[in-house]
Amino acid sequence: MEKIQLIHPEGKNAVSMDKIKYEVLKTSFLDCLKTKKVAAFQELLSDVENDLKKRKVKVEGKLEWNLFWVTLDLKAKKELYKDRTLSPITYSLLSRT
Repeated sequence: MEKIQLIHPEGKNAVSMDKIKYEVLKTSFLDCLKTKKVAAFQELLSDVENDLKKRKVKVEGKLEWNLFWVTLDLKAKKELYKDRTLSPITYSLLSRT
């Protein structure tokens, strides 16, 4: 299985992840976020879990942990905004101009 190195937004060490797993989680997460526009992690986690169940896709490992790393990578790549001023912290897509 091909692995990809994820990026941490603060330059810290990040995990590597199976490329297929990463793409599945990234696609599901971004699709859920496009629908919601702004949402907390737990809400998006639930939506991704439901989406994967509906599509009958199984992801190895703990979904919450894997999705957390995907969000860090997306934030580092400037595709995702994490608003720490709200409680709970919310995520939204960064518009590409």
